[in-house]
Amino acid sequence: MSEYIVSARKYRPSTFASVVGQAALTNTLRNAVASDRLAHAYLFCGSRGVGKTSCARIFAKTINCAHRTAEGEACNECDSCRSFNEGRSMNIIELDAASHNGVEDIKNLCEQVQVAPTDGRYRVFIVDEVHMLSAAAFNAFLKTLEEPPSHAIFVLATTEKHKIIPTILSRCQIYDFNRITISDMVNHLQYVAQNEGITAEPRALSVIARHADGAMRDALSIFDQVAASSRGNITYASAIASLNVLDNSYFERLCDCFAASDVPGALNIYAEVRQKGFDSLFFINGVGQYVRDLMVARDPSTLKLLEASDDERQAMAARAAKLPPEFFYRAMAIVNSTDLNFRTASNKQFLVELALIRLCQLLSPSTTAMTSGGR
Repeated sequence: MSEYIVSARKYRPSTFASVVGQAALTNTLRNAVASDRLAHAYLFCGSRGVGKTSCARIFAKTINCAHRTAEGEACNECDSCRSFNEGRSMNIIELDAASHNGVEDIKNLCEQVQVAPTDGRYRVFIVDEVHMLSAAAFNAFLKTLEEPPSHAIFVLATTEKHKIIPTILSRCQIYDFNRITISDMVNHLQYVAQNEGITAEPRALSVIARHADGAMRDALSIFDQVAASSRGNITYASAIASLNVLDNSYFERLCDCFAASDVPGALNIYAEVRQKGFDSLFFINGVGQYVRDLMVARDPSTLKLLEASDDERQAMAARAAKLPPEFFYRAMAIVNSTDLNFRTASNKQFLVELALIRLCQLLSPSTTAMTSGGR
């Protein structure tokens, strides 16, 4: 029986082409390698799970590859590529600054920089979570980063660029990684599902992608969780149940209540949500997100801001067209006020119910004056 490998590891990118959602950035890196125009220091910035460390490793492997492909990818066959793939390359050194952030750690790294590569042209030093270095460690790093040996290349990775001192930033080429879009995530998850022999509904994969919040690594971990709970048949219902996510049908029904000024209907939907064990703050924030999504779906110029499939976008646009723009602005203000007051409210259920009542009255001409106070 073969050993099980989680999808986040099994499908970790190994070439520039396999990096999800960063085409412009990987093309730039590939062109830099092909033209041999390499800087001595790079800074990869972006939120977690978007491919910073993976790109650093791919970049490190590719610049030392003896026989790069016509597309500028590593060949995976030369001695350098094989040693990298087998984890025995002496030309790639990684330091996790989250746990090695002191002056001595950086001094040890700087000493290694002076050692020339045994084979290949470069030694690549990858420093992950570089913003975690102490102030003294940053200062100890400056001289080496400014004037490294010709064989040394540094790739620094961080989720918090604003914490890095300007003198470090000025010595690096800075690459900002994008949050991965819902559609890119869904396409990659479909590819993984096909490879693993798992059936998956596109709507279910969209739920997983939304839950991952722009991080491909998180999406793959969630995919494994849902696949295990649904025994390899991922449906929309199984994804919603496994992730304990509120189905959009609740928000669609609520929206109908708002349009019809149906206060009892809205309160009963909220009661259903509470009976299912969902937190009231989670619910009211979900209402806010849904109203926001409707607002951007209503106007063709902002429809692109809705992270969803084309079918979902069109359905949201059709629903949003039934409501005037002013409704969305006032509704978002009411939800925002409820969110701000939630933590200090002594009766949180009452606060949410009051918000729903006000939302239902927004389109009632006789109560417009009363609801305007929620702005």
